[in-house]
Amino acid sequence: MIADLLQNIPLFQTLPESEIRYLAETLTRREYPTGTLIVREGHPASRFHILLEGKVEIFKALGSSDERLLGVRKAGTVLGEMGLLSEEGLHTATVRAQTPIYLLQMTQEEFDALLHRHPSLAYGMVRTLSQRLNHSENLTIRDLRRKNRELMQAYEALEAAQDQIIEHERLERELEVARDIQGSILPRELPVQAGYDFGALMVPMSTVGGDFYDFIPLGKDHLGIAIGDVSDHGVPAALFMAMTVTLLRAESRRTPAPSPKEILLNVNDQLIEMNETGIFVTMLYGVLDFNTQLFNYVRAGHEIPIVCNSQGDLSALPQGKGQLIGILEKPTLDVNQMQLTHGCTLLMFTDGVNEAANTQGSLYGHDRLRQDLAALREAPAQELCEGILERVESYRGGNSQQDDITMLAVTVS
Repeated sequence: MIADLLQNIPLFQTLPESEIRYLAETLTRREYPTGTLIVREGHPASRFHILLEGKVEIFKALGSSDERLLGVRKAGTVLGEMGLLSEEGLHTATVRAQTPIYLLQMTQEEFDALLHRHPSLAYGMVRTLSQRLNHSENLTIRDLRRKNRELMQAYEALEAAQDQIIEHERLERELEVARDIQGSILPRELPVQAGYDFGALMVPMSTVGGDFYDFIPLGKDHLGIAIGDVSDHGVPAALFMAMTVTLLRAESRRTPAPSPKEILLNVNDQLIEMNETGIFVTMLYGVLDFNTQLFNYVRAGHEIPIVCNSQGDLSALPQGKGQLIGILEKPTLDVNQMQLTHGCTLLMFTDGVNEAANTQGSLYGHDRLRQDLAALREAPAQELCEGILERVESYRGGNSQQDDITMLAVTVS
């Protein structure tokens, strides 16, 4: 019976029957009385739960003046799983038993092992997130329609305006939740390593975006570094971004460690199996060896990075053919390496930087970006990224941002 319930949960629908039976037999079972707090907002996430019997309530800011009931969940619901993907590893809501409940528990270690055995499970995670966002969006739309009917019957313009303001604020709150979820997937802290300085930022065009960057620890001597740009914008791009980042992390941490090219090809295979929308992603992924200062990387249709030495000289990096991933079965990838040296800075970026346009339609361009990198080369890596962003925004003037902007910098001291 437990195996049948697991099979019907969207998160596990891609798993084979043998894996479902194994989970049903090995996962820890727990029973809790009414009122028990199963998951606490802001607390570390070391496991997630699968509700087998009973009902639970989902709260934000429980016990505070901002307390809000997000919904009631029944048997077949997965609880607390997003905390395992967050860089901070914290739960984003509180779960309380509304009735006596019976559930299964899966630890972080069990989840990581399951994800390594079945990378397509990442699609289940994204699908669950998508369903929750759609549910929240449908509730908002139904409320908006009801309010619109009320507004049509209203006689005073002031009352109608006040209702519209309230609905606008509610929709903004829902988008803020989506933004917070996306932000929790990206790194919240920069790596700390003697002899190196790291900086990164992402500014989405709208509330959520499709750009991403990532730092993936690969033991004490190596670091995986990635930057990418998903086609399209808004919630669809954000969901595809979340799926791509999750797959990249899973593939990068395999043992024995595959090459950057093999990692991106494996990610591409998984994305093709899950992608029915035609969305694609450009990406640059590489592994930095802290001891040798060698950066081995693979480029999939992404902007070529720039290297500036301590004297302000800009290096011309080799360029091969690099096709995007997510829609081509066997893309050609640009495999290269660069030797970093003392005092140099490596800048990786998305095309939202160089293609930023001013009010006359002229682009910021690669030449201006290279000049600004040389001018800011002595600044710490994070300040360098922020300084270039300021210059891009100044160049854009009154023109609105037309694309997500992302930068990642590595400086060797």
